[in-house]
Amino acid sequence: MLVIPIYNTIILPEVQYNLEPDSLTEREKASLKTEDTVILLPLKESRVREEIKSEDFYPIGLTGVVKGIRNNDEDFIIAVRTDVKVKVHNLVANKEILVADYEIIYDETDIDEREQRAVFNMVMESLAQISSYFQWGSWAMRFSEKLDNVNEVISIVGPYTDLTVEEKYAMLETDSLLERYHLISEAMLKYKDLVELQVDISKKIQDKQGDNYRENMIRRQIELLSDELNEYNPEEVSDVKRLESKIKEAGFPDEARAEIDRVFNKFKQMGSEDHEYGSTLEYLEFVTALSWKPAEETDIDIKKAKDILNKSHHGLKKPKERVIEQIAVMALKKQNAGSIILFTGAPGTGKTSMGKAIAEALGRKYIRISLGGVKDEAEIRGHRRTYIGAMPGRIMESIKRSGVNNPVIVLDEIDKLGYGSFNGDPESALLEVLDPEQNVTFTDHYMNVPYDLSKVLFICTANSIDEMSEPLLDRMEIIELSGYTAEEKFHIAKEHLMAKSLEETGLLKKNIGISDSVLKNIIANYTMEAGVRGLKKQIDKLMRQAAVRILEEEIGKVVIKKEDLPKLLGNKKALHDKALKHNIPGVVTGLAWTQAGGEILFIETTALSGTGQIVITGQLGDVMKESASIAVNLVKSLLFDRDIDFRDKDIHIHVPSGSVPKDGPSAGITMFTAITSLVLGINVSSELAMTGEISLRGQVLPIGGLPEKLMAAERAGIKKVLIPLSNKEDLIDVPESTKNSLEIVLVDTVTDVAREALELSLHPNNRGFFNEKSKKNKKKMKKDENSDFISK
Repeated sequence: MLVIPIYNTIILPEVQYNLEPDSLTEREKASLKTEDTVILLPLKESRVREEIKSEDFYPIGLTGVVKGIRNNDEDFIIAVRTDVKVKVHNLVANKEILVADYEIIYDETDIDEREQRAVFNMVMESLAQISSYFQWGSWAMRFSEKLDNVNEVISIVGPYTDLTVEEKYAMLETDSLLERYHLISEAMLKYKDLVELQVDISKKIQDKQGDNYRENMIRRQIELLSDELNEYNPEEVSDVKRLESKIKEAGFPDEARAEIDRVFNKFKQMGSEDHEYGSTLEYLEFVTALSWKPAEETDIDIKKAKDILNKSHHGLKKPKERVIEQIAVMALKKQNAGSIILFTGAPGTGKTSMGKAIAEALGRKYIRISLGGVKDEAEIRGHRRTYIGAMPGRIMESIKRSGVNNPVIVLDEIDKLGYGSFNGDPESALLEVLDPEQNVTFTDHYMNVPYDLSKVLFICTANSIDEMSEPLLDRMEIIELSGYTAEEKFHIAKEHLMAKSLEETGLLKKNIGISDSVLKNIIANYTMEAGVRGLKKQIDKLMRQAAVRILEEEIGKVVIKKEDLPKLLGNKKALHDKALKHNIPGVVTGLAWTQAGGEILFIETTALSGTGQIVITGQLGDVMKESASIAVNLVKSLLFDRDIDFRDKDIHIHVPSGSVPKDGPSAGITMFTAITSLVLGINVSSELAMTGEISLRGQVLPIGGLPEKLMAAERAGIKKVLIPLSNKEDLIDVPESTKNSLEIVLVDTVTDVAREALELSLHPNNRGFFNEKSKKNKKKMKKDENSDFISK
């Protein structure tokens, strides 16, 4: 049987309705004929006909007989007389037609005719009172004389009451006539009271002593009028209605919903002139703008992720491998997994851009938060709303800006957070944010409700971790970006920086010619850095100068040659030390690590008449000074059998480039070799360099920055390098070209160092060093003015 959807109308048996079925399709209209029986079935909420589904209907409806159909150009009206109450089955709802089966439901007659007549008289009396307030009242009363049952009265009055859809359906659903009449009577009384309130409002009569019921009616009336206005002016929807809709759709968890409902209910009582109105509105706008519903997880393509990382970053093999491992685990678990990653390294090595590439590989929103100079804990946790100008913390503000609850957030320059003060300790405030066990219920002071941060992928960056707190570091996995080799910088410049610089300056590839040799020359002589920012600046400078020439000289292409660089870029910025042609006793080449990469350095020693003091110069740090003391004492202990008196000599140890601060223990074996060379008057090959920490027992201990140091040795023309045996596994990170060009010798003790650097061996009875070529060396030493320490 054909179903006609009814929304927000009281439908009861034995009533005639004139329906304007906007929700009927053309096929349904065409199929209707007079005396057809149809089903009137109420909808739970208004829907466009094409979107109506079977679950949108209430199960109870009415059968009705079509008494007339008016169909002309202006309107289409169907007159239907309702009959019996039915329960529908097998409802079929599609875009063409609504049909269903039904079974009749009989009402329980639990009220006699005398009681029915009493209710009817009471309802008619209420209708008369209501009509007396309006000009059309007399007409309404003449019309009401034709009515003969309660159902007809409430059906006519129904559209003007404030009954909800559920309340209107309850009148139809009940099987008890007594309960239905009670509901109708109550609805009429409420409508009468509502009309009286409308009259009071129109006459501007305010009764401040009214009871709560009347106040609620006034508020309901205001809401109804507001709804009407909103339909005509959607852009002027009130703050309350707009927020009410947002809160309903936000999907807050129970704990958060309770607090937000409390604040919203308080907000509804405020007037716009209230001093808290603005701050409360901002708060509600903020929490409703956050994404609370679970984000739709996208499938992670591990191959695509690899391609994105390789395309965006050249080199950085180990960091990219670790990132791919994390992404693979996330793909399997369908959630964030593993430690928070901390990328550390010199500026310009790609830490921040690596985070952006990870976001692209995961298909997530990317947010960067710079923490440099942040000294206030409230920047992380937010301000409490009791403060004037209170704001949420940067974490929650960024999540709101992203529009999702699972972005990739890069906490940039985390090592530059300010130290704790009277404003709190921002570094400690990050402990909860970065702890997967705690951030599930992170509570921003401004929000005052917990928010789940476990879906956010945090990535941190730092230039140095030396000053960071241990608890914070414990929550992160440190991945070091040690810097790019010259070869890697060349590929980055050729494949990325050139194209970016061309785009920024408006040039085309055909407008400029820069050969590979020119790029390599720029890298070697005009930059001194671990990253590529300085290289980018130099390339930009060349592009800008080329743009000027193209416009001034009206030429199509500028070719930059190697000999043009001094004129275009100025004097060389990077002056790298080269291996000496000849070493004298007491001078040994060492290796050092800097943020700009590796360098060679020279340890110079000499002896002066004195009182056995050690003089150290070259702006050395405490650790390096301690290494010098260990080296001197170790030499004394190993040369105890020789007739050498250290008491009347001062040993001066100097490291050139005195304006540059130097520190670290890795020059230990270099100082030991230099002092031994000085004391014994033995030259150390200028093609030999070394690095390693020493202990007072003569052990050679591991050092850091091995790849950069070995590349520096190769660049300086060194042929042979001594490194600690403990660093053997680190050779895997050294480029093959570097390993092939150097003779790398692993040393475990200073005995190994003395044998490789000075051709000395330790006496079998541990009686110090000896050299089979000592006579030859002595003759040579007597000719050397620097050889003050000579065995007598």
